[in-house]
Amino acid sequence: MSSNCPELAVATAAAAARAKPRRLPAGVAFPLLAAVLFAFFFAAAAPSPLFVVFQHAWGFSSSMLTVAFAVYAIALLISLLVAGSLSDHIGRRPVVLAALVLQAVAMGLFLWAHDIGGLIVARVVQGIATGVASGALSAAVVEAAPASRKRLGALITSVSPLAGLAVGALLTGMAVKFTGLPVVLVFGVLVAVFAAGAVVVSWMPETVTPRAGALASLVPRVSIPVKARAEFARGLPVFVVVWALGGLFLSLAPSLMLHVFDIDNGVVNGLTVAVLSGVGAIAPTLLGRLAAPRPAIVGMASIALGIALLLVSLATRSLALFFVGTAVAGIGFGGAFSALVQTLAPLAQSHERGELFAAIFVVSYLAFSLPAMLAGFLVKPLGLLATVEGYAAVLIVIAVVGAWGQWAVLRRNRLPVNG
Repeated sequence: MSSNCPELAVATAAAAARAKPRRLPAGVAFPLLAAVLFAFFFAAAAPSPLFVVFQHAWGFSSSMLTVAFAVYAIALLISLLVAGSLSDHIGRRPVVLAALVLQAVAMGLFLWAHDIGGLIVARVVQGIATGVASGALSAAVVEAAPASRKRLGALITSVSPLAGLAVGALLTGMAVKFTGLPVVLVFGVLVAVFAAGAVVVSWMPETVTPRAGALASLVPRVSIPVKARAEFARGLPVFVVVWALGGLFLSLAPSLMLHVFDIDNGVVNGLTVAVLSGVGAIAPTLLGRLAAPRPAIVGMASIALGIALLLVSLATRSLALFFVGTAVAGIGFGGAFSALVQTLAPLAQSHERGELFAAIFVVSYLAFSLPAMLAGFLVKPLGLLATVEGYAAVLIVIAVVGAWGQWAVLRRNRLPVNG
C-alpha cells in the first residue's frame, strides 16, 4: 500500500496540473495587455477621418456628425458606470474578454452601416465595449507590470490611449487618401485584431482574486478611494480641459480643414488628431523628470498657449500655425493627463483600482462628449468658426484655472519653483 503512495501523489499532481488551465507568463501578459489597450483607442480614433467621407456619401448635417461622435462617449460612460468595478469582483480577464468580443461586433457593424443610423448604432456598441474594457484593462495593465515597475504600468495606461488615438487617426487618414475602400480595409482589419485579442486574453493570467458583490457592483456609482480624493478634486479642471480638447479635435477638426482651410484630404484630417495625440503620447517622457504637480502646471500652460495659437491660425487661415498650436497643446494633452494618472494610481488598493479608473474615465468622457455635442448643435445657428472660437476660449479659461489649482499646491507646500 505504501509503495503506491508516491505514484498516487504523482498521479494526483498530474491530474491537478491538467485541470488547471495554462496561462501566459506575466512578463508576456504585460506588453500584450498594453497592446490591447492601445487597440481599443486606435479603434476609437479610426472613425474620425472617415466622418467626412460618411457625410459626403450619406448627406447628413454637422450636428448629426457630432451626435455620431458623442453617442460613443455617452454609451461608454453608461457602461463604465454599470460595469466599471465589475472586474474588481469577477476578475479582469472575463470582463476584458467580453469587451473584446463586443468590440469585434462593433467593427463589423461599421462595415455593414449604410446610413447615419447604422453609423450611430456601431458607435453605441463600440462605446459600450470600450466602457466595459476601460477600467478593467487599465487596472490589469498596472497589475501585470513587473513588481519593481508599477509606475511603468501607470505610465503605459496613460500613454497607450493617446498613442492609439494618434496612430488610429493617421493610418485611417492614409487609408482614405491612398485606398479605394478605406472603410472595408480599416474595419475589416480591426475585426480580425479584436478577435485575435480575445483569443490571446483568454490565455492571460488573472491579476485579482474574485470576491463577492458582483451583482451589487452593477448598480451605477462612482467611488474614489479616500486617499485619492484630494488629488482627484484638484485634477478635475485638468481632466476636463484635456478631454474636451480631444473631443473638439475628433469631432470637428476635419470640418475645420474643409470649411476654414479649404482642404479635403484624408491624411491632413488624420494628422489633426495624430499630432495632438502623438505629441501627447511622448509628452510624459518630456515632463517625466519634473516632480508633481509641475507636469500638470506645464501641461495646462501648454494647452492654453496652444489653443491661443490655434485661434490665431483660424483668424489668419494659416495651416502651419494650426499644426504648431496643435503640437504645443499636445504637450499638455498627454503630459498633464499622464501626470495625474501616475499620481492617483498608487493611492488606490488593488480592490479599489477598477473603481478609481472608472471615476477617471467618467469625468474624462463627460468632458469628451458633452461639449463636442453641444458645439455640433451650435454650428448651424452660430457658424462653425464662431462655435470653435467660443469653445476654444472656454478651454483657455479652464486651463488657467487648472494651472492655478496645481500651482497652489506648490505654494502651500512651500516647494521651490525650480527645485
